[in-house]
Amino acid sequence: MTMDVSEAVASRRSIRKFLPDAVDQAVLARVLEKAQRAPSGGNTQPWNALVVTGEPLARILAETAKVIPEGSAAHAPEYQIYPPELDGAYAERRFGVGEAMYAALQIPREDKRGRLTQFMANFRCFDAPVLMLVHTPRYMGPPQWADIGMWLQTVMLLLREEGLDSCAQEAWAIYQKQIRACVDIPEDHVFFCGLSIGKRDPDAPINGFPVARAPLSEAVRFAGF
Repeated sequence: MTMDVSEAVASRRSIRKFLPDAVDQAVLARVLEKAQRAPSGGNTQPWNALVVTGEPLARILAETAKVIPEGSAAHAPEYQIYPPELDGAYAERRFGVGEAMYAALQIPREDKRGRLTQFMANFRCFDAPVLMLVHTPRYMGPPQWADIGMWLQTVMLLLREEGLDSCAQEAWAIYQKQIRACVDIPEDHVFFCGLSIGKRDPDAPINGFPVARAPLSEAVRFAGF
């Protein structure tokens, strides 16, 4: 039975521990072909992506691993992942999901090494067998970045329909130089994010902790009804 949209939305989550099972290229092509129907202003379709596995992915992971010990000195993001002025409910939600994740892993706040080790799992794609690298021309503005977000959500929901999972990782932006050294991302494009793709490990605690969502009343108002 085909998964309906509501089920795909409800079951999609950022997976942070994947099984090693390979992903069929034909399945990915089917998902991405369908996702081409995602909306975009003026039908610009500003998304661009490179999907890697096997040796190209291993090369990216190896090159990134070399510079991780350098800390922030090796970081070169092309944009701010979070605004420095993030505050209020937005900051609380970001902090809250991180604490919920570490609690599920039983890594207390004082265990700095344990938390750093878990953060570094980002740059192993959480053991996913596939990584999609998303980029767009530098002259694209906020409306086109919003279009890319709609496309990514469409991709992630279609992956669920195929029994696959994902994790959108803007964290990869800090190592865009290492990625560019390994694969062909045009220099006149901004590297936006990675999307790790595979099958979730259903037994991993990190894939099951509750992720709070704000009540509708905090996000949406109605008028004229």
